[in-house]
Amino acid sequence: MAPPKKPGKNDIPAPIIVKKITIVAAGHHGGAWKVAYADFVTAMMAFFLLMWLLGATTEKQRKGIADYFAPTLMKTRAGSAGGNGLLKGSSLTDVDDYPNRKGQTGTRSMTVPRDATGGPKEGATSAKKVSSVAAKLQARLSATERLKRLARILKVTATPDGIRIDMVDDADFSMFQLGTTVLTPDAADLLRTIGTVLRDETGDLTIRGHTDSLQWRPGDRTNNWSLSAGRAEATRQALMRSGVTEPRYRRIEGVADREPLIQDNPTDPRNRRMSILLAN
Repeated sequence: MAPPKKPGKNDIPAPIIVKKITIVAAGHHGGAWKVAYADFVTAMMAFFLLMWLLGATTEKQRKGIADYFAPTLMKTRAGSAGGNGLLKGSSLTDVDDYPNRKGQTGTRSMTVPRDATGGPKEGATSAKKVSSVAAKLQARLSATERLKRLARILKVTATPDGIRIDMVDDADFSMFQLGTTVLTPDAADLLRTIGTVLRDETGDLTIRGHTDSLQWRPGDRTNNWSLSAGRAEATRQALMRSGVTEPRYRRIEGVADREPLIQDNPTDPRNRRMSILLAN
């Protein structure tokens, strides 16, 4: 065979052809459809599982399942009505091992009493106990004519936390000498009488001092905050001298004029008062 003829100077060179080949690893359209299909199958499985649960369980069991998956009740469900097996439990609001004897009607009533009649429910002050404390105070104050006159400044009130005894100043009576933490003689006798009643009762004590909003002289280092706290401490010391022991005091507080009894007149002398809370 004759060798190829070399192109001459005037000949046109042959064209260059480039062939590109694309290799598809997973075939046509790739594998994205498999992921979508797997998600669809998973969703359908969850749907049919839900339909089965709705048809195979009672209303009581469905409440137990709902409580089981409630994130705010995960700690409460341990050992409670909704935690005795996935399909064997009942609602958390059924009769259970709560402090109250009867079952609850909702999660809110676990901490908020449905009434204030006392008894087995927690957080309620017994009306009988309030009457008992008030009667004991009245009997002690009736011993002398001087103490009987002071009974008008006492207010005994039932609160969710316990029994509160308020000693309220007025235009004719003040528990402390003006601008000081020194008890007046009448106030000292009054606290001595209150102490003889409280020492025989059970429960911790919180003492809170209140003042009016009258301002101090410019440049005076004392203020209503320190005055109210100092008067609360003086009240505690007076009660201790009457036999109310040290371990029973939970808090000694001074709130100055921030919680006035007479809202529309912060300078009213009745805003000056001492509160003693006998906890449940």
